Amino acid sequence: MRIRAAAPAELPLLQDIERAAGEPFRSLGMAVIADDEPLPLDVLDGYRRAGRAWVAVDEADRPMAYLLTDTVDGAAHIEQVSVHPAAARQGIGRLLIEHLAANAAERGLTALTLTTFTEVPWNAPYYTRLGFRPLAESDPDLTAGLRAIQLAEAAHGLATWPRVCMRRELAGRPAPRSVAPSP
Repeated sequence: MRIRAAAPAELPLLQDIERAAGEPFRSLGMAVIADDEPLPLDVLDGYRRAGRAWVAVDEADRPMAYLLTDTVDGAAHIEQVSVHPAAARQGIGRLLIEHLAANAAERGLTALTLTTFTEVPWNAPYYTRLGFRPLAESDPDLTAGLRAIQLAEAAHGLATWPRVCMRRELAGRPAPRSVAPSP
């Protein structure tokens, strides 16, 4: 599997990947998520033109997965990562995330962040295995930008199911330290 920038002609295929990746949510009683339309082509193209859309391609150079990223409060925020079910459970999502981590470190960003469902096995539990940690409401790493994303997601109906912001420090960056309370 190779990772490269998304090409303009592939954007409809990214929408197809997201639709297919959403289908397993149906079996968890989350049909609204399965039926949610992917980002419009013009939004996907904005990510592509900004160099913030990568695809993982098979031997025929056909995308099987993709990742979109934003920069939020000094961290690379994973806006979307979707893997086609035909390519699931092969480490492709991990490869895309590691590609982003390397890119973000080169740009001097501090961490990777994302928002996700807490009780979906291929969401928060998966990201925990990749080194992400949940951010509690009182965590100073739950930044204003992440809080704004949470509010936007709630307005879109995603807060119907438990969600969490997560963060992974980038290699070479100090991990957050707990601070003892003042006496």
